[in-house]
Amino acid sequence: MLNNFCRTFQLSKIKLAYFFTIIIILFSSSVLAQENFINNYSSQRLVPIYQVDRDDNKITLTIDGAWGSNKTEALLELFEQQEIKVSFFFAGIWLENNPELVQKILEAGHQIYNHSYSHPHFNNLNKDEIISELKKTEAIINKYQNHENKIKLFRPPYGEYNNLVIKTARKLGYQVIQWSLDSHDWMNPGKEYILQRVVSNINSGDILLFHNNSNNIVEILREIIPLLKKDYQFVKIEELIYNNNYQISSLTGLQYKMKGDNNDN
Repeated sequence: MLNNFCRTFQLSKIKLAYFFTIIIILFSSSVLAQENFINNYSSQRLVPIYQVDRDDNKITLTIDGAWGSNKTEALLELFEQQEIKVSFFFAGIWLENNPELVQKILEAGHQIYNHSYSHPHFNNLNKDEIISELKKTEAIINKYQNHENKIKLFRPPYGEYNNLVIKTARKLGYQVIQWSLDSHDWMNPGKEYILQRVVSNINSGDILLFHNNSNNIVEILREIIPLLKKDYQFVKIEELIYNNNYQISSLTGLQYKMKGDNNDN
């Protein structure tokens, strides 16, 4: 009887050992699968710059435009009063329709960047169509400002992109830019909503998104800019992002510096 008990006990030990071995194998496989997923995700997914890793309280205000221009001069007056420089992303069709405003924007010390030509959905375009959209607007911009030795920035319409869009833009020498703090002005949610959203969520290195002809944009920015200036410094986007020796997290779009940046950003 004692022998039978010992044999039963030994068998139970063996079964338990097999059980825990299987558990360990399954757990290890799960961890390895997660690591492989993260590695593959990071290496294969291309993303624009959404935000910049900075601790100096610098932020940038970006203004997108494709249609409408009746608020642009009032915006320029506001930016002059507040002594800030702004980065505009315009579609080529807007630039063609508003040559005098383009000149005023540049004379005021602001910068204009590429927002495509006709403001299409870029995920629906092939490589040649993407190139055409970028080059047509680039040619228009270069009529007004010399881009030699300057960085080239592109923001896809609707914030829409895929690997082909980013690869193609980068081959043309562009850094692709998104935003980290969308004001939602395009939704017309009301002034109080936008004020609360921006002021409550602002962080160092943020890229703010507004639109050139959104409702009440002048009145809203007239309140927001002084509030943010208490703790943050507005700079043009080319002074916020890193131009050399950086990486972009494929999970978050955060651009962070690897080592010395030639532009001292």
